[in-house]
Amino acid sequence: MSYELIIHSKPTEVDIALLEDKKLIELHKEKLNSDFAVGDIYLGKVKKIVPSLNAAFVDVGYEKDAFLHYLDLGPQYLSMKKYFADTIKGTQKTPNLQYNKIEKDIDKNGKIKDVLSTNQLITVQIAKEPISTKGPRLSAEVTLPGRYLVLVPFSDKISISQKIKDAGERERLRRLISSIKPKNFGVIIRTVAQNKKVADLDQDMTDLMSKWKKMHEELKNATPVKRVFGEMNRTSTVLRDILTEEFTSVLIDDEKLYEEIKTYVETIAPQKANIVKLYNGKVNIFEQYGITKQIKASFGKKVMLNSGAYLIIEHTEAMHVIDVNSGNRKSSDQNQEQNAFETNIEVAKEIARILRLRDMGGIIAIDFIDMYKKEHNHKLFETLKEAMRGDRAKHNIIPPSKFGVIELTRQRVRPVTDIKTTETCPACKGTGEVESSMLIVDEIENNLRYYMEEYKGGDLTLNVHPFIEAYLKRGIKSIQRMWFINYKKWIPIKGVEDYHLLEYNFVNAKNEPIQI
Repeated sequence: MSYELIIHSKPTEVDIALLEDKKLIELHKEKLNSDFAVGDIYLGKVKKIVPSLNAAFVDVGYEKDAFLHYLDLGPQYLSMKKYFADTIKGTQKTPNLQYNKIEKDIDKNGKIKDVLSTNQLITVQIAKEPISTKGPRLSAEVTLPGRYLVLVPFSDKISISQKIKDAGERERLRRLISSIKPKNFGVIIRTVAQNKKVADLDQDMTDLMSKWKKMHEELKNATPVKRVFGEMNRTSTVLRDILTEEFTSVLIDDEKLYEEIKTYVETIAPQKANIVKLYNGKVNIFEQYGITKQIKASFGKKVMLNSGAYLIIEHTEAMHVIDVNSGNRKSSDQNQEQNAFETNIEVAKEIARILRLRDMGGIIAIDFIDMYKKEHNHKLFETLKEAMRGDRAKHNIIPPSKFGVIELTRQRVRPVTDIKTTETCPACKGTGEVESSMLIVDEIENNLRYYMEEYKGGDLTLNVHPFIEAYLKRGIKSIQRMWFINYKKWIPIKGVEDYHLLEYNFVNAKNEPIQI
């Protein structure tokens, strides 16, 4: 099994595609200069206490106040509160906690009005990004994640990922971290720390302490509302969390981003630095590696499978509903039960990929094709669990009900990835007024003629839908060849899959659009 990361840079965002054996399994969209990402730490101000919810609304600079529940204050809230308040006032001179007193844990059944007050300053961390009409969800229990470790201030506890099963390895990691962790800092040991060398873990701990010191400096004399610590960009976060020995390549089509990522990979995994490569091809990187086509096939209401089966995916405010249909799948001589079983098994694996790809969260109900044998329903349940095993989002799956419906919950910390796959009518553009498609070539030729006369034939390329490209290049006496004869200059024509049928534009040698 091999993994590839394909990174496409745009003027306003960066698209990150994760491929498993050439198949798209994750898609991330990172807005440039975006705030309120999971992990960001803010100095905010309490705007309102709501006793009925046992929660508070906090101003962190978002258009809507963020939500902070009492249970998200964390048991060591009083220690955190004192440390951050003293840092802002300037009495907490050092970021180290070795001389700080750990306060008594707050009552887990307490009331928020007894701990917070209106207009109080509070340091909080984004736990869930703004979704739909809701503002961010916050946590006052600040933690700093690294590649192998997670730093937990005001705690002496060492926790180890449950996915590390070997008792000897767990004990080795516990002893190792006990010897290197600073006083009054707890540590969560991540799964990727398994079998790592002392030097790797020690370096990760050093990096985390550097981040803690940086945040301490930002907090000095800070005033609300301010971001005092920003999580890494989404690209680096993805690499930090999933970069393993199975990765074969990381391809980037932007030179500046390439340099940043290569430097980062050299820091966290020097042995993998050679897999980071700059893409210089003329074709869009997502088109070159078939990602655009996979996105079109995997997003939208209807998702087709190779066998002929298909999924209907509906989204409501409360939940996602997925309906499984056998479509034109051939059952040959098999009975209905066997055909339903094979279809459901195939679909279960695809649904696990779709959930991860779209980052669908909350409550999800899947209506599989009815099966009557208990062993078939049990096998379906186990197959879905196994297919979901690689999903890093927390999830819980309930066995099939008597109606053949499997319910599951999946952690939602960001808005669902929603990509519009339907297209505006290329003829009327949504107006209901139709122009003749026969005139498209005449329109292109008129604009080309104007450009050649006005600008004396500078370098340019014509981007069109692949069907129009084929038409313009067709035959020995093609239209493209006639342009060459008329203008004594070869006009390159490039097909772009993302264009609708009648869409086109001219670009210069720097691939910049030409206004004609």
